[in-house]
Amino acid sequence: MRTARPLLAATALAIATTSAAYVWGPDAKPGKAASAKKPAAAAPAAACKPDARYPKRELRGVWIATTTNLDWPSKAGLSKAKQQAEYVKILDSAAKRNLNAVFVQVRPASDALYKSSLEPWSRYLTGTAGKDPGWDPLPFLIDEAHKRGMEFHAWFNPYRASYSDDIAKLPAGHPAKKHPGWTVKYGGRLYYNPGLPAVRDHVTKVITDVVGRYDVDGVHFDDYFYPYPEAGATFDDAAAFKKYGKGQKLADWRRSNVNKLVEQVDQAVHRTKNHVKFGISPFGIWRNTSNDPRGSKTSGMSAYDSIYADARAWIKAGTVDYVLPQLYWPRGHKAADYRTLVRWWSDAVKGSDVQLYIGQGLYRVGSKDDRAWTKPGELAAQIGLNRDSKEIDGAVYFSAKQLLTNPLGAMDRLAKTYYGRPALLPLMEERGGKAPAMPAGAKADGTRLSWKPSDGARSYAIYQVPKSGKDCRTTDARNLVAVVSDPSYTVKSPGTYLVTALDRLHNESKAVKVKADAP
Repeated sequence: MRTARPLLAATALAIATTSAAYVWGPDAKPGKAASAKKPAAAAPAAACKPDARYPKRELRGVWIATTTNLDWPSKAGLSKAKQQAEYVKILDSAAKRNLNAVFVQVRPASDALYKSSLEPWSRYLTGTAGKDPGWDPLPFLIDEAHKRGMEFHAWFNPYRASYSDDIAKLPAGHPAKKHPGWTVKYGGRLYYNPGLPAVRDHVTKVITDVVGRYDVDGVHFDDYFYPYPEAGATFDDAAAFKKYGKGQKLADWRRSNVNKLVEQVDQAVHRTKNHVKFGISPFGIWRNTSNDPRGSKTSGMSAYDSIYADARAWIKAGTVDYVLPQLYWPRGHKAADYRTLVRWWSDAVKGSDVQLYIGQGLYRVGSKDDRAWTKPGELAAQIGLNRDSKEIDGAVYFSAKQLLTNPLGAMDRLAKTYYGRPALLPLMEERGGKAPAMPAGAKADGTRLSWKPSDGARSYAIYQVPKSGKDCRTTDARNLVAVVSDPSYTVKSPGTYLVTALDRLHNESKAVKVKADAP
């Protein structure tokens, strides 16, 4: 079982922490040297009343979809340099708004946006499925995120095999071409049959391969399990059901197939690298009260009944580290009110150790098919509701394209209101890690701070001590200036600063005090 949420909360308050944001700045000019006195550890921070505007820990992410070139790359066939520049532009836009995580789609449809011996290169890189782009993008994608203090979650679609149902058109070596018996044609597309143990083993092998070879921080599934229903279409898994159903009802068997994959992947990921997180972003409605008294007071599609995704089962079994329901409806929506669903999901994780983030419909902002989305403040108001729930640990925005276009100025409004300071990632104690040693050799040369790299540190947090001298770094992020990956930082103004070291899970060291002088 995972560590209980109450213990996590206590740990979060007890450990001195920081936040994740990338700050740009020119190299400091040579200036007056700081005092030659050996920097000493800062005294323990006195108790402060938490400032709700600046939470100490909060996940703030963005989905970067590669399928159909939705977000990145913007089109197939771009040069390596252009692909890299587009990605950097997305990350810089996220960093500007103090986001601290990216969820990048690395496997849209049994293909790979990385070098793989198990599945072919994605056509979204070159325009041709199976064609080598001449470079492996994944190390670059990961490194650029880490440079900006961001977690990198590798996003996989488990069951989609191809956007076409013509197996003959698949590139040589494609798993569906080698194992056509694994597949089901549905709605003009090709899917892997979730009822087959060989399919579950293949998906798990693909994910384990990525976790083993690349420095990812998380493995992520979206809301696609069994395909969304299409009128007049039948998902033909009768043969597998006959062989493996063992007297179950078809719907129960399908849900159990998904649950088995989730458990299998959870175990494989943590067995390979315990620090890697595993989470799922389910459709926003588990069930309606018309289906089940445990459901939400909504009247939309039920993920439990339509695509056989039982998020409550994953939470109860502890086979996910987090759930990230996609709540892409506004407040007051007749079929799926945002407030109602926030309360339902908060209740669903209450008492568990599974973290809850909310999937935000940034792509809906400005849409004229719902008046609520024509209001620039709707998205910010939703984050305000999230902050009112003790169970919600953050938000992720769909998707990166709208992060760049900033429809109605909604994202800038939200960032100004709620993301004025960076925030550390929520702690997941079971994923391990420990606070690195306090930064050593800290010194200042004018406004440029520097220190020696701390063993085990992924990044460093810099706090500015206010003129009052009140150190609130263990309580909230009001004094947090930045999180940087390199052991140096140029501050904007003279004053007293505190520097801490963070491991990859944002366990935080004690603070060292440094005084920066005028340049």
